[in-house]
Amino acid sequence: MASLDYEIEKTAFHEFYDSSWDAMEAAASAFHTLIRSLLATDAVIAGAKVEGRIKDRDECLSKFRLKYLTALESSETPYAIRDHISDLIGLRVICFYEDDVERVKALVEEEFEVLGVTDKTAQMEETADAFGYKGLHLDLRLSEGRRTLKEYAGYAQYPFELQIRTVVQDSWSVLDHKIKYKKSIPNGLKRRINTLAALFELADREFRAIRDETAKEIERADSPYAEIEEESASPRIEIETAAAPPRNYAPLNAFSLLRIARHFFPGVDFEAHKVDGFTQQVIKLKPDISRGEFNFFLRETIGEVRRYKADFEERADGETLNAFTVMRHCLYAGDSDFFGLLLTDRAKENFDRWRANRADGENTLRGREIAASGDRTDGDRKAAGGPRKRAHGGDRVSAQIRREQTRPVIPFEDEK
Repeated sequence: MASLDYEIEKTAFHEFYDSSWDAMEAAASAFHTLIRSLLATDAVIAGAKVEGRIKDRDECLSKFRLKYLTALESSETPYAIRDHISDLIGLRVICFYEDDVERVKALVEEEFEVLGVTDKTAQMEETADAFGYKGLHLDLRLSEGRRTLKEYAGYAQYPFELQIRTVVQDSWSVLDHKIKYKKSIPNGLKRRINTLAALFELADREFRAIRDETAKEIERADSPYAEIEEESASPRIEIETAAAPPRNYAPLNAFSLLRIARHFFPGVDFEAHKVDGFTQQVIKLKPDISRGEFNFFLRETIGEVRRYKADFEERADGETLNAFTVMRHCLYAGDSDFFGLLLTDRAKENFDRWRANRADGENTLRGREIAASGDRTDGDRKAAGGPRKRAHGGDRVSAQIRREQTRPVIPFEDEK
């Protein structure tokens, strides 16, 4: 029962808080799981971090006294403290970019009943000379449909606050809380705090701009494969030594490597940081490599490497060769002098041995075919009364396994 006696209401709040602790923890856990499940339905924001907590009891009372008590007593309005603590259960979604905040908000609004909205970003941007914490706070409760479900019925009475902010905004919030006496420090220090806040705001915008420009670079590099294939028609060294005028070759970069990789490995989801790292390793070994040359190496050797991959995975105890490892083998098969360091010594030994055995097998088969052909010829001659010659098994070509000098091995992050 609401009253105007703070001590009575404080005692009532203590009793409610202590008796409801387990239920509030269970509700917070359920809301946390639900929010994470919703974010997972959108690939753009699926990587956002979700945190949750139960607000400290004394902190709740302090907030009530600061924000509500004076006004309620002045207006002689009876109150129950718990009715004024909307963030008793609090969740936070920390996303990567500013426009992700609105994306999360739209997703949440479809699944929860919105009790209130505090847009601190809009409040801050309405002022021309103030900088500070920016974020979006939503007061929520389960939607009517979910409140009727058996698994959520026990949590229907609990509203909660959801804070949505970027990584940069969250960092500023944490640091800002560590600054003491913000309202009492000299103006010079306040100005320095505002300068820092402005830099954080600028960082948020720049991260978003870099993301957008990177997407444009990928789109520009996603040219028709025929253009790259045309550059691969002949190795560049042949062009340079021919009488024909030199041609322009686009240098290899992470974006063109990704375009080529997607052609040879459709359906593979290439992680950006692994593409970037692999590209730098290739360029380090052959600084002048063009996208056409890279494509040429893959096109000419990938058939053989895929056969090796099939044999390797059939024999190996659960081991597989991913797309990056296949490309490493392709480059090594195309030019072992330049790209020997792309494989470990053991990987090179296995691959070289497989190639040598395969070459021996092909030569043996060819020799048998020649021998069989000779036997048929002798039989024909004998039937015709002519002299018979002894068949020969044909020349055997002995394959030589390439001996590599022992050199440092580059760690291959993309193979993990």
